[in-house]
Amino acid sequence: MGQQQLLLLVLGVIIVGVAVAVGINMFSSSAIDANRTALSSDLVHLGSKAQQHFKKPTTMGGGGNDFNGFTLGTLDQSNDNGAYRLDTTAPTAADLVTPAAGAPAAATANTAIAATADTIFILAYGTETGRDNTNLVMGFTTVTANNIATTILN
Repeated sequence: MGQQQLLLLVLGVIIVGVAVAVGINMFSSSAIDANRTALSSDLVHLGSKAQQHFKKPTTMGGGGNDFNGFTLGTLDQSNDNGAYRLDTTAPTAADLVTPAAGAPAAATANTAIAATADTIFILAYGTETGRDNTNLVMGFTTVTANNIATTILN
């Protein structure tokens, strides 16, 4: 082979290597964004279930203008997008978890709201590593009688 052919071969290998690296980076970014979007959608869905419980009379199995007794069903506790749990306090940065640890065991606990509450929080732990490249994608939704507000933390 001549020098020109070797130069073209090396240049071709470099171009293919750069293209593969860019493709992997784009795929990873897309997976994280898709996980955030899926968590947001699930949180809004679960928030609407909580509002439904809030507004349903106690005689029909609801909360009677209270979140007391609301719980996540077995199918609502986790799915391919992540794990979900209920809380009466807003999450903090301390609630973030690393992928090695996975979602905390409490994330899949089926704990009913046991106190009179006019605001509840539904926490979501995703399956992808978030913006900080350390912890899982995490979000929560704040549910009141008339409002559902979703926040993605990572």
